Amino acid sequence: MSPMSFRAAAFSRSCLAMGLVTALGGHAAQAADPAPAPVPAAASTAPLRLPGEGRNMPDSFADLAAKLLPAVVNVSTTEMVRPGEDDDDGDDGDSTPQVPNFPEGSPFEKFFHDFMNRQDTPNAPPRKMQALGSGFIIDPSGVIVTNNHVVRHADQITITLQDNTVLKARLLGHDDRTDLAVLKVDSPKPLPAVPFGDSDHARVGDWVLAIGNPFGLSGTVTAGIVSSRGRNIEQGPYDDFIQTDAPINKGNSGGPLFNLNGEVIGINTAIFSPSGGSIGIGFSIPSAEAQGIIDQLRHHGRVTRGWIGVRIQDVTQEIADGLGLKSPHGALIAGVEPKGPAAMAHLQTGDVIQSLNGKDIDGRALPRLVAELAGGSVAHLGIWRKGQQMNVAITIGALPEEKTDKADGAAAPAKKPAQGSMAITGMGFTVGEIDDIARQKYNMAEGQKGVLVTGVTDDSPAAERGLRPGDVVTEVQQSAVNTPADLRRQLDAARAQHRKTVLFLVQNSDGLRWVPFPLPDGTGH
Repeated sequence: MSPMSFRAAAFSRSCLAMGLVTALGGHAAQAADPAPAPVPAAASTAPLRLPGEGRNMPDSFADLAAKLLPAVVNVSTTEMVRPGEDDDDGDDGDSTPQVPNFPEGSPFEKFFHDFMNRQDTPNAPPRKMQALGSGFIIDPSGVIVTNNHVVRHADQITITLQDNTVLKARLLGHDDRTDLAVLKVDSPKPLPAVPFGDSDHARVGDWVLAIGNPFGLSGTVTAGIVSSRGRNIEQGPYDDFIQTDAPINKGNSGGPLFNLNGEVIGINTAIFSPSGGSIGIGFSIPSAEAQGIIDQLRHHGRVTRGWIGVRIQDVTQEIADGLGLKSPHGALIAGVEPKGPAAMAHLQTGDVIQSLNGKDIDGRALPRLVAELAGGSVAHLGIWRKGQQMNVAITIGALPEEKTDKADGAAAPAKKPAQGSMAITGMGFTVGEIDDIARQKYNMAEGQKGVLVTGVTDDSPAAERGLRPGDVVTEVQQSAVNTPADLRRQLDAARAQHRKTVLFLVQNSDGLRWVPFPLPDGTGH
């Protein structure tokens, strides 16, 4: 599993099963009793029958497991790590050896420390690192799906089938953003393969099987249910995981999650666990999202995604109050990429995208849904702009390659507010005008507009919302501010409108974002 290894408390499926058995037994006994005296319809106490009762609760998973096991493979990788290279992002394999806990000052402690230091010297020979994961065959010709983090950086990839046949594999393509990879092996005979199912039809409570190689123990089958849908575990812009309590451990990465029809509805990717072992919360990439990615990797070796060129954030209740929206719904635009599709469609900072091609969306779902659209296609966005509903046609662009020239870190905080600064009473920060000294100190672009945050009080609303000295407030309530006086006027106007929340558009080294603040009774300066 990945180093972040999400990990939580497992439900007892045995207890849950006993509850169901008891309920079903009650139904059977009731059916055998003589018919009771008629009662009014309103007082009827007919037993509750579960949908599909008796059909979705198998006595055993053995037949299904026997059918599926031959298509699940062990993925073994080898990587030569040279001195000074970071090998901490390996995940399911043998990581760098750790020094045992010997008594302090003992000769054994010194020996092992000296040994490890020699391994890290510039002249030390390369080390061979090995990792294990899982995968599954989707085509009899030898096409295999696994996780990208299982095979990334690998110099050699080996596949072991259930019958212990060992085959060399080559990488057809990989995708960092969704953690998927596609491999190819050459086999003298067709290989057993499994089909994809529609993960959109999987419901919370449905039975699922996970098959893989936890801790290198090949061909391990575990069972559980779909615990939740649409989980965001902050691992990327397209998070939409299936959560399951089917036990998943290190080595299961890249293995399939099956429904009871023997169809792959997920690719097991991460767990939530403080110990590194399964405690009942695992995450799988849904097949509905994965299939398109896998097809592109299989045939083109890379993934192209739709892009509209906006920076967005979820509409929270505080933001909805600040905008005057009736409910917290949609994706709030915090920035528009110059010359991008959104700019060409005249979208603006502060617009709220509420639907895409007629489908209601929120901020978290928008990047994933747009990514699924083909470049050059035309999409229709439902926009809320300053109280008005609008429909905007936008031509989808292709997602540019990821930039690597991000700022090294945040600007150094100012210890004291600048002269002439204005305190925003009740919010916990002070602001001042942007001058040449501030531009140089905070590495601002020439022509930067807005009001400079010059100080932030500890444990204040501003500190809680992540404001830092050097941040720039560019808008208040979707109106530009260039001086502290402008900011104060916008706060007074919001107060006159009896708003409970006021929105600041804040710019820093990470970009633009909307920050909601409870509106205090007054400001000082």
